Amino acid sequence: MSIAKKNKQMSAADVVSQLNDGMTIGIGGWGPRRKPMALIREILRSDLKDLTIVAYGGADVGMLCAAGKVKKLVFAFVSLDFIPLEPYFRQARQTAAIEVMEIDEGMMLLGLRAAAWGCPYIPTNLGLGTDVIKVNPDLKVIDSPYDDKEWVAMPALKLDAALVHVDHADTRGVCQISGPDHYMDDWMVRAADQAFVSTDNLVEADHFASDAAARTVLWERSLTTGVVHIPGGAHPSSCAPLYGFDVAHFKAYNASAKDGGFEGYFNAFIKDKDETEYQAAVGGLEAILQQPLPTY
Repeated sequence: MSIAKKNKQMSAADVVSQLNDGMTIGIGGWGPRRKPMALIREILRSDLKDLTIVAYGGADVGMLCAAGKVKKLVFAFVSLDFIPLEPYFRQARQTAAIEVMEIDEGMMLLGLRAAAWGCPYIPTNLGLGTDVIKVNPDLKVIDSPYDDKEWVAMPALKLDAALVHVDHADTRGVCQISGPDHYMDDWMVRAADQAFVSTDNLVEADHFASDAAARTVLWERSLTTGVVHIPGGAHPSSCAPLYGFDVAHFKAYNASAKDGGFEGYFNAFIKDKDETEYQAAVGGLEAILQQPLPTY
């Protein structure tokens, strides 16, 4: 007997309709790499507000801060890589416009793992002897029950929703990250009550029949709430191995923070535009797909 497979395909607007004010939202990717930017742009066009964002941040965080969508940010860094500090995040921090929990990369990973495993915290020596403890009064140092050592009790970072971008997915919610690094996206998904995924390529189920493809599927399809087919949807961030990040666009975006502000950028590229119009404004999908992959 055959069993019907649920079709999880939806639009970016459908995703945002599932989000509410005050939610805690994890955003996948890393700095300027494989960010679900089309979903972020849909949030920017919406009335959502008072969000708590958990991210290894890039322009996703900066734009949401500039648009007044963020109440609190949990972060390890917010960078555009070759532009060390994201410009609108810088402004939000310098003006104390947002609440923050600033931790290191490993502590954030442990917080996501704790949430995924249903644990209230994970003990770690990360952060001991540093100002991370001083600037985060909610972080607790605990005594080990087995010896005389102290540990940081890294609390679970439970997410109401996760937003991630992948290179291939099918309508059942099977997702593939075939780039050289999946960052922490699988833990974002596992830490969340709902996971919404944008993808460059929507494929048939048999795409995942090969061993190579199966090895790059990092979470069960049951954890995927919805799939949005948006080729080029990570722009201006990268989506290896398909395309790199748009250096020229990021430079113009960075310059906008001192010349006209975010309103000018928003009006030029996001306001009253759908994703097709956004891509036309940045040179078209073909130009996005031709962005060279960065070499390190």
